[in-house]
This record gives sequence, C-alpha cells and structure tokens, in this order.
Amino acid sequence: MSLHLHPRRAFLKTALTGGASLMLAEMGFLGALPAVSAAEAKLDSGRVRLDPEIEPLVRMIEETPRQKLLEEVGSRIRDGLSYQQLVTALFLAGVRNIQPRPVGFKFHAVLVVHAAHLASLASADRDRWLPVFWALDYFKDSQERNRREGNWSLGPVDEASIPASHQAERRFIETMDNWDVAGADASVVGLARSATPRQIFELFCRYGMRDFREIGHKAIYVANSWRMLQTIGWHHAEPVLRSLAYALLDHEGENPAKRDAPPDRPFRENLSRAGEIKEGWMTGSPQQEASVEMLRTLRAGSTGDACARGIELLNSGVAPASLWHSVFQGAGELLMRSPGIGSLHAVTSANALCFAFQQAASDHTRRLLLLQALAFMTLFRGAPRKGDAARIDEFSPAEGADSKPDLEAVFVAISGNKLEAARKALAYLQQGGNAKAFVSRARHLVFLKGRDAHDYKFSSAVLEDYHQLPPGMRDRYLASSVFQLRGAKDEDNELVQRTRAALA
Repeated sequence: MSLHLHPRRAFLKTALTGGASLMLAEMGFLGALPAVSAAEAKLDSGRVRLDPEIEPLVRMIEETPRQKLLEEVGSRIRDGLSYQQLVTALFLAGVRNIQPRPVGFKFHAVLVVHAAHLASLASADRDRWLPVFWALDYFKDSQERNRREGNWSLGPVDEASIPASHQAERRFIETMDNWDVAGADASVVGLARSATPRQIFELFCRYGMRDFREIGHKAIYVANSWRMLQTIGWHHAEPVLRSLAYALLDHEGENPAKRDAPPDRPFRENLSRAGEIKEGWMTGSPQQEASVEMLRTLRAGSTGDACARGIELLNSGVAPASLWHSVFQGAGELLMRSPGIGSLHAVTSANALCFAFQQAASDHTRRLLLLQALAFMTLFRGAPRKGDAARIDEFSPAEGADSKPDLEAVFVAISGNKLEAARKALAYLQQGGNAKAFVSRARHLVFLKGRDAHDYKFSSAVLEDYHQLPPGMRDRYLASSVFQLRGAKDEDNELVQRTRAALA
C-alpha cells in the first residue's frame, strides 16, 4: 500500500533481522548460569509458570535486590548472557509481576521494554546496554510499587476452563465483548494454543482500540505485545496474552457492555461508519491539501466531525496515508500546545494505531483503526482552543543569527525554552540539516538523561514515525518533538555510570 510507510517497514525489518544477529550471537549462556537446586526451582503454586529455559533468569531478575541487580546482570553478561535472553526475561518478569491495571503508571515497566529495545538497536556500541539496564532498574521500582499496592502476580491457568481449540476464537470474542474477565482468561489460553499469531493479533487489535480508557495505553500494549513476541519468540505468548486480555478489560463502574459510556461511544459509532467507506479505498492518491483540511477538522471539530470528514476524503479518492499524516501532525500540535502526559500519549497512541494499521490483514480492521485514530486525536484535544494556540503548520523557524544550522544549539535550547528550541530545530531541518543526526543526538540524550519510561516510549515513537511524513511535514513534526525530548543541559542520569561500571 502506498502510505509513505515503506521506510518504517524497512526499519522494522532491519530491527528484527539485523537486531536478531546481534541478539542471537550468544545463545549458549545457560551453561554459565549457576546450578539451580530442586528447592530453588520449585515455583509458588500461585504464580504462572514460564518457559523452563527462561525461568531461572526471570527469577534472578525478580529476586535480586534493586541495588545489586545491575552488577549481577553485568557479571552474567561477562560470563556469556546474551542480549536476547536478557530482554526476554525482563519482559516476562514484568508480565508476571506487574498488574496491568491501570494500563500505565507502574505497568510502564512492561510497556517500556520494546522502546528500550529499539533504542538499543539504534545506538552506538558504547551505549548498547544503557536502555536495557535502565529498564531493569525501572522494573525493580515498579515491582516494589506493585508489592505495596497488593502484590499482584499473574496466577496459574485454570486448565479445566479452557475451551476446545475449535471453540477458542468464538469464546474469546464472546467473553471480550461481554467484559468477562474469568472467561476471557480461559479462552485466551485456548486461543494461544490453537490460533496463529496473525489471527490473534487481528482479534486483539479490535479490543485494543475499542475504548479510550487509560488514554491510549490499551492500543499501545497491543502493539508492544505483538512487537515483543516477534522479537522474543511466540513460545512465550501465553502469559503475555493473558496479561494483555486482562488489561484490555479494565473499566470503571458497571459492565460497559450494559451501558453507553463516553469512552466506548466512538468505537460503537465507527462500527457502522466503517461500512460507509467505499471499496478500493486503499488505492487513493496522497493529497497534501487533504491532509491540511483533515488537520483543521482535528483542530476544531467533534469526534463525529473528524470521522465523517475522514470518510468523505477517502471516498473522494484521497489515500489513507494523507489522513495518517494529519493524525501525526495533530498529535505533534497537541504536544506544542500543551506539553504533558495527555499530549505525549497522543503521539504514542498514534504510533501504536498506525503500526496496527500497517500490520493488520483485515480490511474492516484497517478501516476501524484509521477512524479510531481520528477519533482519539479529538479526544486527546478536548474542547477546541481558540486564539493564540500554537499550530504545527504555521509556526516560524528561527530567524537571523538564531537560524544558522547548528544541531547542538537546538538541544541546548531544549533545556531552557521549548518553543525557541522548536524554531531552531525547524530552521536547522529546513536549511538542509541532517535529520538522522538530529535523531541520533536525541536518542543519545535520552540514554544519558532519561529518567522516565515516557522518555523512551515517546522518543522511540517520534523517531520512528517522522519517516512516514512527506518532507515539509516531516521537518515540522520532528521539530515539535523537542517539547518532550531531553536537552543537552538537563541533569545526567546516575544509572549511566553504574551501568558502564557493571559492564567494565
């Protein structure tokens, strides 16, 4: 499909193939691990069992005190522990130990792992381990928070309740539609044991996008789970999918299947709207003026206005890519207008929904994903703002002496004045500055100065998605990212020196 999305596909292929050679270079490390006694290997019967090959490493991450974990992992890396196995164990430790409700807050220890992995793949050799070591430390912090908040863990499977393989998909749909937690847990195990990864992903796409609770984190977790399982292997899927189903069924108050709650309304309306899109809608032509028009609607229209206008544009022959361009621009504009958690997740949700759109095989699923992306942008925006609110397609690049293309000046300005930094970034990019150098510097500063899961999640989303926009929009989108990126004058993260010492 002609979506200006091919560079991203190439990136993912590189990440998953080139990265695989890096990660699989040392797979014989298990022989170097300490022997595990029968008593040590006995699992708490109230916890889910993981693949026996990875279980000892997961338990080491779970049980080693936070103040000793980086040094212990560093020692095992020197003894042959591979990157692949470490990332796998870290992700599964989070899935088993961190309650995915709400899908955010402490659960970012799980959501951040794939972003840290992408950052590692894109980093220089000297920084390769920094994102993963940061994520290890962050897991220990979240594990302690989880302990204080009730000590949740993913329990064992109720084998007697698992439906037969030929019934698993139907039962999964029924239980998810009815927000039935126990039924969904049993049916997703049956699904994991009988369906293909592609079938499973298609089903989860639907439930990840169906409501706006938890500001897009449900869609983000669907995309992250798919991407992580593609990286660590689908033989680890069962506990991951159980955690994911449990997360997607989080809600407030009475069962949403029995009421018309605002977070559910756009999806229910889009289920019928999707049929209004003409056949052949994927073959339209990119039109920049249509992207501008759609951005105006996202800026001022209602959720219904945005979805209806999107359908009109598609039916007039506009390519879906042009609407995705508007989604990314709209998210960037929200970040400029009101930097913070809400606008940050507009960016990361757009990333997750577009990724799902690219991966989905079902035409109906793709229709819904695009319409829900348009709806989500209006929900992140809230009531339309008038007056002097920033506009991503109109703000000016730096002028005069400040307009000289100087990459480091951009990142110095980030630490002081975000709008000034955005104007400098736009001047730098419009005057032939190297976007790859900008991306590289941004990543490096996240490694050195990042202190929050959002530093990794946000930067990975933006630095992946800017490829998808045409040049003029691309420069402005990348410039808008400085409102959430780390600056050169920000304080260093103390974990950097500890990580390097642990690996020395």
